[in-house]
Amino acid sequence: MKIQERPRIDAHIHLAGDDAETLALLEELDLRLLNICVATGRWREDHATFHELAQEHSRKYAWCTSFDIPDWSVSDDDYAAQVIAGLERDVQDGAVAVKAWKNIGMELARPDGSHVLIDDPIFDPIYRRLAATSVPMIMHIGEPLACWLPIDVPSPHQGYYRDHPEWHMHGRNDEPTHAELIAARDRVLERYPDLRVVGAHLGSLEHDVTEVARRLDRYPNLAVDISARLQDLMAQDPDLVRDFFISYPDRIIFGTDVVSKVRSSRQPSDRRTELHRTLRETYARYWTYLETDNVLEFDGSSSRSLRLPHDVLDRVYVENAREWFPGIEG
Repeated sequence: MKIQERPRIDAHIHLAGDDAETLALLEELDLRLLNICVATGRWREDHATFHELAQEHSRKYAWCTSFDIPDWSVSDDDYAAQVIAGLERDVQDGAVAVKAWKNIGMELARPDGSHVLIDDPIFDPIYRRLAATSVPMIMHIGEPLACWLPIDVPSPHQGYYRDHPEWHMHGRNDEPTHAELIAARDRVLERYPDLRVVGAHLGSLEHDVTEVARRLDRYPNLAVDISARLQDLMAQDPDLVRDFFISYPDRIIFGTDVVSKVRSSRQPSDRRTELHRTLRETYARYWTYLETDNVLEFDGSSSRSLRLPHDVLDRVYVENAREWFPGIEG
């Protein structure tokens, strides 16, 4: 079975591709992209870039906004009001979703040192407003389970935690556990059944699609994307993973999490060449895994591909993004 030419939506990416060659590549691959803002560091620069790209190249880009975490300089009510006002401006400007990041739960704390999880009451007015206005959220809450395991335990994520020890939670007993973070996210889903949530990276349960399935059964307002979790899927029984996709064809969304936030028109030619190579190789890996009956080998991982039915591929690649992110196509 060969990879077919077909339209696809990458609904989880961070790509500022604005030069003619990069846009031509996206046209060749028949891709539309949802650029996602992540509220960390200098995220307002990404906000401006992704908003502008969606205006300049509306055939190829949509965008998802985010919001600042509290700095405790104002009351909880004033903070929520400021966030809601900013989000409503962004939605008016074309944002199709709102992102919450892992710094809520894993980094954010009140002045007394207590951790602020995603179900903290400070966020309740925001959830109520998003639910009332049918604006979906993308939630990256928690990290892969490997984050809490020793660094020498085999995992696709070992390299990340070696490079980013600040996010490695093994032995840090003063930090929330993986289970506590997931439970807080689940409480939001239960408390706000009209709030539509896409759990980024297989809902941070990438190690076990059975656990993901349990949440999808329990919370009809939840979908998941598969971005940056290809190797986690490859590590599981391919028959089990295939059954997961076929059992939940309307709840799984394609994404890659490729990151290149500097406008490609401002990058030197060698950087653009490397970007194009990365895009081609990344998409080829995902599409081979999802579509063919080949054996995929990638970065030390090996798995039989899934050979998903065409109707499932149509949903995962395009239809689910359209359903869960209304307005993604302008």
